[in-house]
Amino acid sequence: MKPVKVGICGLGTVGGGTFNVLSKNANDIARRAGREIIIAQVATRHPNPNVDTGDVAVTDNVMDVINNPEIDIVIELIGGYTIAKEVVLGAIANGKHVVTANKALIAVHGAEIFAAAEAKGVSVMYEAAVAGGIPIIKAIREGLAANRINWLAGIINGTGNFILTEMRDKGRDFADVLKEAQELGYAEADPTFDVEGIDAAHKLTILASIAYGIPLQFERCYTEGISKITQEDVEYADELGYRIKHLGISRRGENGIDLRVHPTMIPVARPIAKVDGVLNAVMVNGDAVGDTLYVGAGAGAGPTASAVVADVIDLARTMDAPATAAVNHLAFDTIEKTYVLPIEDVETAYYLRIQVQDKTGVLASVATILSERGINIEAIIQKEPKAEDDVAQIILLTHRIVERDMNAAILAIESLPSTVGEVTRIRVEQLD
Repeated sequence: MKPVKVGICGLGTVGGGTFNVLSKNANDIARRAGREIIIAQVATRHPNPNVDTGDVAVTDNVMDVINNPEIDIVIELIGGYTIAKEVVLGAIANGKHVVTANKALIAVHGAEIFAAAEAKGVSVMYEAAVAGGIPIIKAIREGLAANRINWLAGIINGTGNFILTEMRDKGRDFADVLKEAQELGYAEADPTFDVEGIDAAHKLTILASIAYGIPLQFERCYTEGISKITQEDVEYADELGYRIKHLGISRRGENGIDLRVHPTMIPVARPIAKVDGVLNAVMVNGDAVGDTLYVGAGAGAGPTASAVVADVIDLARTMDAPATAAVNHLAFDTIEKTYVLPIEDVETAYYLRIQVQDKTGVLASVATILSERGINIEAIIQKEPKAEDDVAQIILLTHRIVERDMNAAILAIESLPSTVGEVTRIRVEQLD
């Protein structure tokens, strides 16, 4: 069969890894694809010292790749929204298939991109956009296609998982571990996207869309970071038999779906609770298969390149088939508009850490506030004041309750004369 020619836009960590995997494993890739896959051109402004491009044509202008008539597949590995969007839409306009690892681009502009691709009869593949080397897109879109997906939950940002693991295992503070994560290259100089959950929200948006056949709705995803998690919270969670993980969670309910990223306490017995360091993990519950768990490296040159090249191979196998033979971009032939619940309407259990003056009757006042709002207490820990102050700590686990009611209860507790500062709240999920 005629060889497939690809052009790579971006030769950074992932672009370099993709070039090297395509070159190193060329024979096995050709055997899997049923045809040779050739790197015809690379666009980069910054040469990668870990990549020997040899006699491959290199340009500093991405438009050269997009407009190259010999190229069948454009691999976009630039990142961001602006130039990357121009590359993807330009490639589609020229009738080329696209492979991308750009979760932000798909989460925010995916609807426009997929519509353009369908109009031109080409495909946009994006396995590498979520969880790096874990083939979670293919698993949900194809492997679990027989199932009605009930819920999914994932550790889908390795930086946050590394920080929380170090805080738990070594008793370190958030700021200290974040600094090390930046030094190790796990976190950017500006870590906002990682530690405040924006990166995970991009990925969760994509997962929920292919799980339920709903539009991409990044703007409706509730996002909360881990920067307020303290060493005390990590220790108390452990004492209660839980782990704190920064999870993306989406659950199908009678009134709509959840779409939320936030610190979450989960029982230590759950397999996902034991996924530590920079690893990613995604749990998916389907009505036929039950619980499934996917674990692996969520970032890095090799793991992400593995997913990128897998998409290239899939395209090489099917690119001569009719466009109707391809799997729909969002897994479903028809996309249904489903209501995304605001966080105030979500029901979950809660961990509360309340700092109070060490006075008689304080716990009774807190319990009364919760009871009046129908909030039941599952577990309680009282910590005596430290020697240097008279501030005690009350740690509570509650049963499931709608967040709106919990918000009202927290406001009332913070208004008590004996309460010191704000109440710390972490949502609790059993994942069963």
